Amino acid sequence: MTERADDREGSLTTATEARGLEALISRAARAGKGPAPVDRWNPAFCGDLDMEIRQDGTWFYQGTPIGRMPLVQLFSSVLRKDEDGRTYLVTPVEKVGLRVVDAPFIAVEMDVCGAGDGQVITFRTNVGDVVEAGPEHPLRFVDEDATGGLKPYVLVRGRLEALVARPVMYELVEHGEEIEVGGQRMFAVRSKGAVYPIMPAEKLQRLSA
Repeated sequence: MTERADDREGSLTTATEARGLEALISRAARAGKGPAPVDRWNPAFCGDLDMEIRQDGTWFYQGTPIGRMPLVQLFSSVLRKDEDGRTYLVTPVEKVGLRVVDAPFIAVEMDVCGAGDGQVITFRTNVGDVVEAGPEHPLRFVDEDATGGLKPYVLVRGRLEALVARPVMYELVEHGEEIEVGGQRMFAVRSKGAVYPIMPAEKLQRLSA
Protein backbone atom coordinates (compact mmCIF):
# COMPACT_ATOMS: atom_id res chain seq x y z
CA MET A 1 0.00 0.00 0.00
CA THR A 2 2.83 2.41 0.81
CA GLU A 3 4.37 1.95 -2.62
CA ARG A 4 1.05 2.66 -4.32
CA ALA A 5 0.56 5.84 -2.28
CA ASP A 6 4.03 6.98 -3.22
CA ASP A 7 3.26 6.33 -6.88
CA ARG A 8 0.17 8.50 -6.62
CA GLU A 9 2.08 11.30 -4.94
CA GLY A 10 4.65 11.15 -7.75
CA SER A 11 2.09 11.31 -10.53
CA LEU A 12 1.60 14.22 -12.92
CA THR A 13 -2.17 13.93 -12.61
CA THR A 14 -2.10 14.28 -8.82
CA ALA A 15 0.24 17.29 -8.62
CA THR A 16 -1.67 20.05 -6.86
CA GLU A 17 0.38 23.01 -8.09
CA ALA A 18 2.68 23.94 -10.93
CA ARG A 19 5.71 23.64 -8.64
CA GLY A 20 4.87 19.99 -8.01
CA LEU A 21 4.69 19.37 -11.75
CA GLU A 22 8.02 21.11 -12.15
CA ALA A 23 9.74 18.73 -9.76
CA LEU A 24 8.31 15.67 -11.49
CA ILE A 25 9.14 16.79 -15.01
CA SER A 26 12.61 18.01 -14.04
CA ARG A 27 13.54 14.44 -13.19
CA ALA A 28 12.63 13.34 -16.73
CA ALA A 29 13.48 16.31 -18.95
CA ARG A 30 16.84 17.80 -19.74
CA ALA A 31 16.00 21.22 -18.37
CA GLY A 32 17.81 23.97 -20.24
CA LYS A 33 19.23 21.56 -22.80
CA GLY A 34 16.49 21.53 -25.40
CA PRO A 35 13.52 19.20 -25.86
CA ALA A 36 13.56 15.82 -24.19
CA PRO A 37 13.47 12.71 -26.44
CA VAL A 38 9.70 12.36 -26.05
CA ASP A 39 9.31 10.61 -29.42
CA ARG A 40 11.25 7.66 -28.02
CA TRP A 41 9.12 7.36 -24.90
CA ASN A 42 5.98 5.20 -24.92
CA PRO A 43 4.37 5.46 -21.48
CA ALA A 44 0.78 4.65 -20.60
CA PHE A 45 -1.86 7.38 -20.80
CA CYS A 46 -2.66 8.51 -17.25
CA GLY A 47 -5.52 10.96 -17.80
CA ASP A 48 -5.85 14.68 -18.39
CA LEU A 49 -4.37 17.63 -16.53
CA ASP A 50 -6.24 20.83 -15.82
CA MET A 51 -3.73 22.64 -18.02
CA GLU A 52 -4.39 24.79 -21.07
CA ILE A 53 -2.31 26.70 -23.61
CA ARG A 54 -4.35 29.69 -24.73
CA GLN A 55 -4.37 31.16 -28.23
CA ASP A 56 -1.88 33.86 -27.21
CA GLY A 57 0.57 31.22 -25.94
CA THR A 58 -0.15 31.76 -22.23
CA TRP A 59 -0.07 28.56 -20.14
CA PHE A 60 -2.69 28.03 -17.42
CA TYR A 61 -2.66 25.39 -14.68
CA GLN A 62 -5.83 24.88 -12.66
CA GLY A 63 -7.15 28.19 -13.96
CA THR A 64 -4.07 30.20 -12.97
CA PRO A 65 -1.59 31.57 -15.52
CA ILE A 66 1.95 30.21 -15.22
CA GLY A 67 4.03 33.34 -15.06
CA ARG A 68 7.48 31.80 -14.73
CA MET A 69 9.05 31.46 -18.17
CA PRO A 70 11.64 28.84 -17.07
CA LEU A 71 8.74 26.67 -15.90
CA VAL A 72 6.84 27.12 -19.17
CA GLN A 73 10.02 26.24 -21.09
CA LEU A 74 10.44 23.12 -18.99
CA PHE A 75 6.86 22.01 -19.67
CA SER A 76 7.22 22.78 -23.38
CA SER A 77 10.31 20.55 -23.57
CA VAL A 78 8.16 17.46 -22.88
CA LEU A 79 5.25 18.33 -25.19
CA ARG A 80 4.22 15.87 -27.88
CA LYS A 81 1.35 15.87 -30.35
CA ASP A 82 0.26 12.37 -31.33
CA GLU A 83 -1.53 10.96 -34.36
CA ASP A 84 -4.85 11.34 -32.54
CA GLY A 85 -4.43 15.11 -32.83
CA ARG A 86 -4.14 15.65 -29.09
CA THR A 87 -1.19 17.19 -27.28
CA TYR A 88 0.39 15.60 -24.22
CA LEU A 89 3.05 16.12 -21.60
CA VAL A 90 5.22 13.00 -21.82
CA THR A 91 7.79 11.53 -19.46
CA PRO A 92 9.31 8.02 -19.56
CA VAL A 93 6.58 6.76 -17.20
CA GLU A 94 3.50 8.93 -17.88
CA LYS A 95 1.54 10.59 -20.67
CA VAL A 96 -1.06 13.17 -19.65
CA GLY A 97 -3.33 15.27 -21.82
CA LEU A 98 -3.72 19.04 -21.84
CA ARG A 99 -5.83 21.50 -23.83
CA VAL A 100 -4.34 23.56 -26.64
CA VAL A 101 -6.66 26.26 -28.01
CA ASP A 102 -4.71 26.78 -31.22
CA ALA A 103 -0.98 26.02 -31.47
CA PRO A 104 1.28 25.24 -28.51
CA PHE A 105 3.85 27.86 -29.51
CA ILE A 106 3.85 31.41 -30.86
CA ALA A 107 6.44 32.66 -33.35
CA VAL A 108 7.25 36.06 -31.89
CA GLU A 109 10.23 37.13 -33.99
CA MET A 110 11.67 36.47 -37.44
CA ASP A 111 14.78 37.20 -39.42
CA VAL A 112 15.35 37.00 -43.17
CA CYS A 113 18.69 36.63 -44.89
CA GLY A 114 19.61 35.99 -48.51
CA ALA A 115 17.33 36.30 -51.53
CA GLY A 116 15.62 34.12 -54.12
CA ASP A 117 16.26 30.40 -53.72
CA GLY A 118 18.92 31.24 -51.15
CA GLN A 119 16.54 33.10 -48.85
CA VAL A 120 16.23 31.74 -45.31
CA ILE A 121 13.48 32.77 -42.90
CA THR A 122 14.25 32.09 -39.25
CA PHE A 123 11.67 32.21 -36.45
CA ARG A 124 12.01 32.44 -32.68
CA THR A 125 9.16 31.13 -30.55
CA ASN A 126 7.84 32.42 -27.24
CA VAL A 127 9.58 29.54 -25.44
CA GLY A 128 12.94 30.06 -27.11
CA ASP A 129 12.92 27.59 -30.01
CA VAL A 130 14.73 28.86 -33.11
CA VAL A 131 13.83 27.21 -36.42
CA GLU A 132 14.62 27.91 -40.06
CA ALA A 133 11.57 27.52 -42.28
CA GLY A 134 12.24 24.93 -44.95
CA PRO A 135 11.73 21.25 -45.77
CA GLU A 136 12.27 20.20 -42.13
CA HIS A 137 10.20 23.07 -40.72
CA PRO A 138 7.55 23.88 -43.33
CA LEU A 139 5.25 26.87 -43.29
CA ARG A 140 1.52 26.60 -43.91
CA PHE A 141 -1.14 29.27 -44.27
CA VAL A 142 -4.74 28.80 -43.13
CA ASP A 143 -7.66 31.04 -44.08
CA GLU A 144 -9.30 32.48 -40.98
CA ASP A 145 -12.99 32.33 -41.85
CA ALA A 146 -14.13 34.43 -38.89
CA THR A 147 -12.07 37.45 -39.89
CA GLY A 148 -11.28 36.81 -43.53
CA GLY A 149 -7.62 36.93 -42.57
CA LEU A 150 -4.75 34.51 -42.67
CA LYS A 151 -3.02 32.43 -40.01
CA PRO A 152 0.52 31.21 -40.76
CA TYR A 153 2.06 28.29 -38.87
CA VAL A 154 5.60 26.93 -38.84
CA LEU A 155 6.44 23.39 -37.77
CA VAL A 156 8.76 23.42 -34.77
CA ARG A 157 9.28 19.73 -34.01
CA GLY A 158 7.36 16.50 -34.32
CA ARG A 159 3.78 17.60 -35.00
CA LEU A 160 4.08 20.74 -32.85
CA GLU A 161 3.58 24.05 -34.62
CA ALA A 162 3.99 27.70 -33.78
CA LEU A 163 1.32 30.19 -34.78
CA VAL A 164 3.04 33.20 -36.32
CA ALA A 165 2.07 36.27 -34.27
CA ARG A 166 0.20 38.91 -36.22
CA PRO A 167 2.97 41.56 -36.24
CA VAL A 168 5.40 38.89 -37.43
CA MET A 169 2.92 37.77 -40.08
CA TYR A 170 2.83 41.30 -41.52
CA GLU A 171 6.62 41.25 -41.66
CA LEU A 172 6.55 37.81 -43.29
CA VAL A 173 4.20 38.77 -46.13
CA GLU A 174 6.43 41.72 -46.96
CA HIS A 175 8.85 39.10 -48.27
CA GLY A 176 6.22 37.49 -50.48
CA GLU A 177 6.45 37.42 -54.27
CA GLU A 178 4.49 36.06 -57.19
CA ILE A 179 5.68 32.58 -58.08
CA GLU A 180 4.19 30.01 -60.43
CA VAL A 181 3.17 26.94 -58.43
CA GLY A 182 1.58 23.99 -60.22
CA GLY A 183 0.70 26.14 -63.20
CA GLN A 184 -0.92 28.88 -61.12
CA ARG A 185 0.46 32.27 -60.18
CA MET A 186 0.66 32.37 -56.40
CA PHE A 187 1.69 34.95 -53.87
CA ALA A 188 4.24 32.99 -51.85
CA VAL A 189 7.35 33.12 -49.70
CA ARG A 190 10.59 31.19 -50.10
CA SER A 191 12.89 29.70 -47.49
CA LYS A 192 15.76 27.21 -47.82
CA GLY A 193 14.79 26.43 -51.41
CA ALA A 194 11.14 25.65 -50.62
CA VAL A 195 8.15 27.70 -51.79
CA TYR A 196 5.16 28.25 -49.51
CA PRO A 197 2.01 29.57 -51.25
CA ILE A 198 0.01 32.13 -49.33
CA MET A 199 -2.85 32.77 -51.77
CA PRO A 200 -3.53 32.99 -55.51
CA ALA A 201 -2.00 36.15 -56.99
CA GLU A 202 -5.37 37.23 -58.41
CA LYS A 203 -6.96 37.00 -54.97
CA LEU A 204 -4.25 39.27 -53.57
CA GLN A 205 -4.89 41.73 -56.40
CA ARG A 206 -8.61 41.79 -55.56
CA LEU A 207 -7.88 42.37 -51.87
CA SER A 208 -5.45 45.14 -52.71
CA ALA A 209 -7.77 46.92 -55.12
